[in-house]
Amino acid sequence: MKYKYIIIASILAFLLILFGATGCQRAKPKREEGKLNVTSVIFPSYDFVRIIAGDRVNLVMLLPPGTESHSFEARPLDIITIKDSDLFIYPGGENSKWVTRILDSLDLSKSKMRILSLMDLVEVVEEEIVEGMEDDDDHEDGEDDDDHPVFDEHVWTSPRNAKLIVAAITEVLCELDSANADFYQKNAADYSKRLDELDLEFQAVMNGAKRKTIIFGDRFPFRYLADAYGLDYFAAYPGCSTETEPSAATVAFLINKVRNEKVPVIFHIELSNEKVADTISEATGVKKLILHSSHNVTKKDFESGANYLDLQKANVLNLKEALW
Repeated sequence: MKYKYIIIASILAFLLILFGATGCQRAKPKREEGKLNVTSVIFPSYDFVRIIAGDRVNLVMLLPPGTESHSFEARPLDIITIKDSDLFIYPGGENSKWVTRILDSLDLSKSKMRILSLMDLVEVVEEEIVEGMEDDDDHEDGEDDDDHPVFDEHVWTSPRNAKLIVAAITEVLCELDSANADFYQKNAADYSKRLDELDLEFQAVMNGAKRKTIIFGDRFPFRYLADAYGLDYFAAYPGCSTETEPSAATVAFLINKVRNEKVPVIFHIELSNEKVADTISEATGVKKLILHSSHNVTKKDFESGANYLDLQKANVLNLKEALW
């Protein structure tokens, strides 16, 4: 009788593992015949295509909502999704090495797939280690272990860059699907005007600002935003850091900066554990706010239709609170 229960328990455990694993698998994307298959690794370019092309393409985002992009690992189904794409869009940079490996493994010699790296569409800047920042790999500014420049991949954080990216995506969509070119171009033109308005909103905040410095108890994926509007910043880590626990010296430096600069806000980014920002907020009494890089969104936000423009408009309001 004892062995009977052991066998039953073993079978149940196997079934739980089997169905649990199956439940964790992502469903194969539903793609309608006759439409372009467009795959974006991350949210910003996914949202741009969604605005430009609407339901006239089969659009997939590889990065699951709520997932921290720097720790994402592609699965076999993701590789199939990439291979079946007419247009594949990825960020580029150090955190896209897995994409390069996948593309190198595919036989694309006879493929008509178009590939866009967002970093190839704008003028990029090197990662930098500012005063007080934790450098997880002990690299010099903008260099990796092989002394190669490390460029900041978060090019979409500036609306001006977003406009360039939208134009490039539109051009490729029109080339691949000339029958819908007028539709794509009209949507892109309308959206570009809205990006221009967003640009003016950010600039208006800077024009009325009492201070030009923001402080992050987190990574800082906003070099392009900062450069576009003349922002100074201090942060715990650079934008592509994988670290989550800064040294006591880094935390102490940021606390002193908050006090010395008399800033009213400590920032964190989306999908962060917010530990460093919490520590600084508690030590200084300043307000904690999010500045959303739009790299990814939560599952709830994704399902409710969150978009790049709304996230950036919220950033405008939070920057105003920090700078005015």
